[in-house]
Amino acid sequence: MKKKPQKKTAPAAQSALDFFAEAGLLKRVKRSGWWVAGIKDPESVADHCFRTAVIGYYMALVEGVDPYKVVTMCLFNDIHEARINDLHKMGHHYIDFKQAEKKVFEDQVALLDNRVKKALSAVRKEYDTQKTQESLVARDADILECLVQAREYLDMGFCEAEHFFERAPDYLQSRTAKDLWRDLQSWDSSRWWQAVVKFER
Repeated sequence: MKKKPQKKTAPAAQSALDFFAEAGLLKRVKRSGWWVAGIKDPESVADHCFRTAVIGYYMALVEGVDPYKVVTMCLFNDIHEARINDLHKMGHHYIDFKQAEKKVFEDQVALLDNRVKKALSAVRKEYDTQKTQESLVARDADILECLVQAREYLDMGFCEAEHFFERAPDYLQSRTAKDLWRDLQSWDSSRWWQAVVKFER
């Protein structure tokens, strides 16, 4: 059977589709910091980004800042890890990872539609400088997602995950994030589904 001749993809569409495929790679990139805590199969970077965006949206509305901008920052904050992987904090001690992140991001958006490139570059710069309320809330969401994940791993029996509670909370900036962290310390991460599921006696 003869193959049908394929239509040539427009350059702009090709770049967009390539970018979508690259973002999809994050579904297979694991969050490496948890390996240090003895977790062999931790969540992916995509998993982390999704819940960070959910947390960011919630906190943005509570804090009275632009939720669209916060969610955008949360979703694209780790996009560079599709090319250079996730690197835990010990690795950051030896490698200037921040410079690599910037270089990768510039390459990733270089061929995108100029409107998209301009918007993503502006959001990335705003997040990196940490001078707006939206950027602070987005960063808090990133930290808080890690703390929620640590609580979940701790409740699953990975005791080393508790070490993530030692320093990360000190970087929280917003009142909402600090309040959530306070309650998270005594929170049972399985209570939500226990409240939904009605066990029969």
